[in-house]
Amino acid sequence: MEEAVGILEVYGLVCAFMAADAGCKAGNVRLEPFDKNKPANADSLPVPLLVTIKFRGSVSDVEAAMEAGERMAKSLTGVVQKHVIARPTADTEKMLKLCAFDKS
Repeated sequence: MEEAVGILEVYGLVCAFMAADAGCKAGNVRLEPFDKNKPANADSLPVPLLVTIKFRGSVSDVEAAMEAGERMAKSLTGVVQKHVIARPTADTEKMLKLCAFDKS
């Protein structure tokens, strides 16, 4: 069964945990591993680490999770980007497995 993916990029790990928790409570979704990025302009950002949350499930559940996660993130440090992909291609699925937290 194909699952939609919601990608929510936020400022900071604590914000990511809070947004992920809110999203999981709002929709019947599961999480894939978070990803991280420390951009070149990190010192000018509210928090110097960007974290990407990936919600998986039906389109309607992912949309509900994304709305709740975005609301939570905006109440904390903020949202960088957000996207829902209803039917990711096989190549996109491979890219969704990448995770910088696995790197030392």
